[in-house]
Amino acid sequence: MEYIHELTMKVRDYECDIQGIVNNANYQHYLEHARHEYLQQRGVSFAKLHEDGIDAVVSKITMRFKIPLRSNDTFIVKTAIKREGIRYVFYQDIFRCSDMKLSLKAEVDIACIVNGKLTDGEILKSLL
Repeated sequence: MEYIHELTMKVRDYECDIQGIVNNANYQHYLEHARHEYLQQRGVSFAKLHEDGIDAVVSKITMRFKIPLRSNDTFIVKTAIKREGIRYVFYQDIFRCSDMKLSLKAEVDIACIVNGKLTDGEILKSLL
């Protein structure tokens, strides 16, 4: 699958746990930030979508941890998107910049809710 977006970030000290590695919950923040940056790059405001009654919500996340990130590591979140039925699936991989080793593989399922009702997601097609 071809990546359509890349975002480089850096691990901050407070994101690490007592073992000196990034706490697992922080990876979800990295993934979400990358998705929002992708939308902004395309001129789409997540807040404006909500104001218009359109909510793209996470329905499922699968994360496979490969190697840990540590404080001050720089990393790249690479994103690909595929439509599967009414869902949009974001395939997001995180690579440590120092050696480009895969740190995390994730699949994030997104459903589209318009004015409180689940839809076929067609309204997101041109945005994504």
